[in-house]
Amino acid sequence: MKKLLPLLCLLLAYPALALDAAHKTISDISADDIAQLIKKSPDTLLIDVRTPSEIQQLGTIGLYQNINIPRGWLEFRVADSAPSFDTPIVVYCGTNARSPAAAITLMDMGYTNVSNYSGGYVDWQEKGFDVFKGTLDSSSLLYQRPQKVVDGVYSAIGAPQPPSYENSGHNNNLSFIVADDAVVVFNGGGSYLLAKAMHEEIKKVTHLPVKYLVYENAQGHAVQGGSYWKEQGVEIIAHENMPEILEHSSVEVITRAKNSLKDKYFKSHLVMPDRTFSDQYIIPVKGKKIVLMHFGNAHSPDDIQLWLPEDSLLISGDFAFNERLLPILEHTNIREWIGNWDKLVALNPQIIIPGHGGVTDLDTVTYYTKDYLSYMLEQVEIVLEEDGELTDAYNIDQSAFMQWKTYRQLALRNAATIFTMLEFE
Repeated sequence: MKKLLPLLCLLLAYPALALDAAHKTISDISADDIAQLIKKSPDTLLIDVRTPSEIQQLGTIGLYQNINIPRGWLEFRVADSAPSFDTPIVVYCGTNARSPAAAITLMDMGYTNVSNYSGGYVDWQEKGFDVFKGTLDSSSLLYQRPQKVVDGVYSAIGAPQPPSYENSGHNNNLSFIVADDAVVVFNGGGSYLLAKAMHEEIKKVTHLPVKYLVYENAQGHAVQGGSYWKEQGVEIIAHENMPEILEHSSVEVITRAKNSLKDKYFKSHLVMPDRTFSDQYIIPVKGKKIVLMHFGNAHSPDDIQLWLPEDSLLISGDFAFNERLLPILEHTNIREWIGNWDKLVALNPQIIIPGHGGVTDLDTVTYYTKDYLSYMLEQVEIVLEEDGELTDAYNIDQSAFMQWKTYRQLALRNAATIFTMLEFE
């Protein structure tokens, strides 16, 4: 550390020499090197030293290991994420302007395994690697606009992150189906304004009226746009379990949305469904058979699935996930979710629009949903059989899912929730 002090003084006295001096001290690393480093050491930490506003506008590297600590806060916050001085750390910025000096700072603090990704976020993005972005379309409140899946079926795939101001609460999939006489919308969206943005996209595809809205469940991003759709005279359909769940959670749903969406929550309020059903309901439109189904308890007791038999296409709602780690909620029933999976398999859908993540197939949603649930159920059961504590559940090895989106936010929480559920069975 003493050897670095003169260098830091030099950098402070002669800023123009900072970049060159840092290059002489810090080892540079490429994007390919990062992949190899993470494979070898999953605890590697990637630190984006740009400001939050830059990241909100441009995005950041889309890996679990990636965090944001602005250059000016590095000395004060790095220990929260890298408590060990031998933690492998890669620092980067946009175009290598700030990261070399940031690497010097970390070394001066005593960190012994520091590298600089000189290509930075610009290089990573140009190579087409995975990134996190607040929105993919800054000209719309939608995270991204609807894309055609098959004739008459469109879906706006939401952000693979929790709802936020940047993604306008659009972190689930919003879909619509064009029949001969009407449009059916699946998911109301997280706000009045988001639903309105979705309607503007529908109008680009068809002049037919939206007559039906399906709430996939009682979660905020499925129902809070109902205020807009109800204003358009749309009939809202949900499972019979949904009203009770929404009434129970309404304060929490509204508070969370207001806190994250702020002014974007304009005119939003909760609207109860006009019609509910138990096991199955066929929406009365012409030209397409649209079947609403309820496979049973799973992610939520009120989850709805939409089946288009003529297209062999399933809009699964939150019964099936893709690309990201699923959340275990207080009313999730893991055993029944796994047990009811055969109902999805029996349909043999060729195309699945999951609740979260891109359009995919049965094998993929099985991997991201049933396989994860089965693994976690088995591991928590082992902990309980060995008279383990909650801390043992936190230590369950979930590294196989580390690169899934939302892993950082949900992995430990899921382990704790499952443990608590099973402990009192």
